[in-house]
Amino acid sequence: MFKKGHKLYSIINGSCPKCHEESMFKNKNPYILSEILDMHDTCSNCGTKYKIEPSFFYGSMYVSYAVGIAFATAAFIISFFVFKASVNGIFISIILTLIVFLPIIIRVSRNIWINFFMHYDKSLAKKNV
Repeated sequence: MFKKGHKLYSIINGSCPKCHEESMFKNKNPYILSEILDMHDTCSNCGTKYKIEPSFFYGSMYVSYAVGIAFATAAFIISFFVFKASVNGIFISIILTLIVFLPIIIRVSRNIWINFFMHYDKSLAKKNV
């Protein structure tokens, strides 16, 4: 859907924000909770350092709030308009949605945060090829 060179490609795939070649995370599966935050230090393709400064990814907590609200809103709309759920049913569906999608929310928030500060560089895309 989105090709290399677009920010959304890097955000959705979790790839390096500069070259879009390598995954930033050591394990692509976000549901292995013991490894959810394990990231490579640098990109093996272009050498981009992911942790720009100490505690860099603390800023992604602000992004995760917005992403969590988006997921909760989607859960509300689906449960209210599609399933015609009661208030308790809507509340439960929102809580379950946030619990189930928490690992994805965490990773997407980190991807969005780092893409605020780094931009795609076409010259780095095929450096090792």
